[in-house]
Amino acid sequence: MDDSRTVLEALSIAVSAGVPTLLWGSPGTGKTSAVVALAESLNWPIEVVIGSIREPSDFAGLPVVCDGAVRLTPPAWAHRLATAGHGLLLLDELTTAPPAVQAAMLRVVLERVVGDVRLPDKVQVVAAANPPEEAADGWDLAPPLANRLVHLNWPVDGRQIARGLAVGFPTPPLAGFARPPSPEQTMQARATVAAFLEVRPALALQVPPVGGQGWPSPRSWEATAKLMAACKAAGAPAEVLAALVAGAVGEGAALEFLSWLEHLDLPGPDGGAGGPGRVRAAPARRSGLRRAHLGGGRRGDRRRRGALGRRLEGDRQGRPYRAGRGHPRGPHPGGPPPAGRHDPGSAAGAGPDPALGRAAR
Repeated sequence: MDDSRTVLEALSIAVSAGVPTLLWGSPGTGKTSAVVALAESLNWPIEVVIGSIREPSDFAGLPVVCDGAVRLTPPAWAHRLATAGHGLLLLDELTTAPPAVQAAMLRVVLERVVGDVRLPDKVQVVAAANPPEEAADGWDLAPPLANRLVHLNWPVDGRQIARGLAVGFPTPPLAGFARPPSPEQTMQARATVAAFLEVRPALALQVPPVGGQGWPSPRSWEATAKLMAACKAAGAPAEVLAALVAGAVGEGAALEFLSWLEHLDLPGPDGGAGGPGRVRAAPARRSGLRRAHLGGGRRGDRRRRGALGRRLEGDRQGRPYRAGRGHPRGPHPGGPPPAGRHDPGSAAGAGPDPALGRAAR
């Protein structure tokens, strides 16, 4: 995912789906400008709030005695957004916010509650951050805050910067706002995520020892379902879907989910899975997901691309890749392989991993 257009489309779709999003990138690379451009394209007001110069009471509310009762009064920026009824709240320089301020942001990010005021549903939350080692007095994101956000890496390409300076930078696409998902698309996305967790229940919750990026939890899987439905409705390319899923649940869980999705068989209208009505994922979509798998992130791209390539090669040959080994493993010990599978290393072939290669039946 090294194209700024891909990240812009992913950002726009996440905002249209109501999923809080965080742009990661080095200082001075245009993250804030991209969010402001999105607000201008939507003709929405935007409030930029920097946590490092705020107190926890600026998010949790300032206690004020009124008519014999204590109320948590929100700050002026929250009043302006509540009055407008829609808009973007940009939590800028998020990694400069100390832990106490990050804790006060938790309800703001997820529930849009500031003090005793709940912001309207059409107010969406976006954040921007530098890596802690590049931020001014940077802090790691706490796992609870990181899990509330979809993490997107903001790319920098010298040729795209030159083109933008010469003819103007691209504006965010708004297909997600023009074509919201239907109830049927939402239900299908939720059913797909549920089917995956049926075969990989261990990925329902994996709390990391430290925060910083997305990780799998019931909340982030629900966000994944929302993003899948929004991508389907907007006709987003596979690279956008892969970026959003990885940003929600982390790269490891996203790899397993997207690899499983490539091989998914859904029951068609005329029969069950495996029958005459079976519908397979389109080859073009599968190849698009494969390219998105191999796109990599900000760090460790070469090693990750090698591991993902071996994993996908093992999937194609029916021999799932064993984590930590440099080659696909041999036949699965759970019985004879299905007919039609061929393993170059054996006469009978190898069966697919029941957790990853098996279709939802």
